[in-house]
Amino acid sequence: MQIFINTILVGLSSGAIYSLMSLALVLVWRSTRVVNFAAAGQAILSTYIGYEAMSSMHNYWLSLPVAILAGAGISALVEALVMRPLAKRSKGTPVEAIAPVIATLGVLGGIRSLAGLIWGNNFIQYTSPLSSKGYTIGQTTIPFSPQNAAIVIGAVVVMAMFAAIFKFTRLGLALRAASFQPEISRLAGVRVDRIRTIGWAFAGAAGAVAGALVTPTSYLSPNSLDLLLVSGFVAAVIGGLESLIGAVVGGVVLGLGFAFILQYIGTSVTFSAAFIILVIVLLIRPQGIFGRRSGREA
Repeated sequence: MQIFINTILVGLSSGAIYSLMSLALVLVWRSTRVVNFAAAGQAILSTYIGYEAMSSMHNYWLSLPVAILAGAGISALVEALVMRPLAKRSKGTPVEAIAPVIATLGVLGGIRSLAGLIWGNNFIQYTSPLSSKGYTIGQTTIPFSPQNAAIVIGAVVVMAMFAAIFKFTRLGLALRAASFQPEISRLAGVRVDRIRTIGWAFAGAAGAVAGALVTPTSYLSPNSLDLLLVSGFVAAVIGGLESLIGAVVGGVVLGLGFAFILQYIGTSVTFSAAFIILVIVLLIRPQGIFGRRSGREA
């Protein structure tokens, strides 16, 4: 029984991180209809900036908002300097739908190379004041630490904030309108380009939170969040690309799936397990757990 409980705790903490990256992908999709594979690169760069801030201020909690602001700014710049001009130039061409996706892959490679040039390819320890040692209950130490708790709380807070913005504010309405009917939105007075940049900035902030929270449990390098990107994408599709709640639920489902596979099957199928879980969900519910076959989420 204890092994079963431990597996669930491991799955929840991993799932929370997947949820944060999934949120970053869903936020861009909802506001611009683009799958942003550059999210991992943006998160890496913002995490490096947070690391530099911590090295200067010697305070993790002060470096966290620096990383978040950096993530938002980097993502906004990518949208304004790369994605927006590309969308205008490719409009009406045969590559209109695929060009943005290819561009995000190019941005990902460029950011990785930039990080490698500045910080090198060595592993860097980005420490947190929170312990990574599991809580002790009686004579038993469970695989759930204060750092894991911060990850779970961070995912819930980020999801709640963005869900509230999308559902209860004019900005959220403008974000949804700009992605679904941009031309009509312009006629209604919505500044679509600015709104889309804000959507990317929100996504960059979510990715920065993921990077800053997960890195203290491992190491920082230009490629250290690649697996997180894959897991976040799978989680977003599982939950439904239209749903912020689905992003979180998809992350938790994937995290629990990984944990049980690792515990009861082994590590040999870890990477393929994500795609196996994805195929099973798509066969049962192609639009994702919280997705809809038609229309858009309010």
